Amino acid sequence: MPLKIAFQGEPGAFSHAAVHALFPADEALPCATFEDAIAAVRKGVADRGVVPVENSLYGRITDIYHLLPESGLFITGEHFLRVEMNLLGVRGAALSDITHVQSLSVALGQCRKFIQKHGFKTINAVDTAGSAREVAERGDKTVAAIASRFAAEVYGLDLLAENVEDASHNTTRFLVISRTAADPGPNAGKVKTTFVFRVRNVPAALYKAMGGFATNGVNMTKLESYMLDGSFTATQFYADIEGHPSDRPVQLAFEELQFFTDHFHVLGVYPAGKVGNGRS
Repeated sequence: MPLKIAFQGEPGAFSHAAVHALFPADEALPCATFEDAIAAVRKGVADRGVVPVENSLYGRITDIYHLLPESGLFITGEHFLRVEMNLLGVRGAALSDITHVQSLSVALGQCRKFIQKHGFKTINAVDTAGSAREVAERGDKTVAAIASRFAAEVYGLDLLAENVEDASHNTTRFLVISRTAADPGPNAGKVKTTFVFRVRNVPAALYKAMGGFATNGVNMTKLESYMLDGSFTATQFYADIEGHPSDRPVQLAFEELQFFTDHFHVLGVYPAGKVGNGRS
């Protein structure tokens, strides 16, 4: 029986493309917001969720850092999706027919050189997939959408121009979330562990908490801080490390970390993804 995989956005969104890459035989469940996608997994409406956590151009997806630690869910995987912007038109349209291009303002900004080269007028929209849907519904050969190649398949549009983005390194990292943890084991190859913590109110607590990772040779690939409940004095940290909690160096680093923290929680242990292993 196919699984249901929740994502935020309309069918054809880049998150939908990530779902398709990870779970090609399962059913994608579009959700209006990140909160809705996480709630769908938590309540059992969906079996898994796929959510973006950071982008190589625009940094972290702030909502996820606030929502995920409080969700009660676990990270069970990661996926890196190369974000490729494409010009999509209605069936039978040619590049020479296009006078207007519609997409999310961020996507339009990423394709500024291409748009200027062809003299297109721009139409700001709420997202890329929604733009593809509207172009298909409108049926106007003079209006194209900038969206994923996957959106062209979903809405039956023609691919008029590929990879029209200015930067060639645009990549989004996605996390797979589940109601149950799925520990791959210490001998499963390259493994990541994600956790959150809050340091105690003592001098140099963060510096001392991080010392155990350096002295034990544990590579920390991410450390993000954010305020809790709008307080300037309550800060939570979100971290990724390479290694399994059962590895002796990680055990020692965690022991030292917890000596200087008043809250520590592992969000997930999962196989490390490969950058560039997916295309949109």
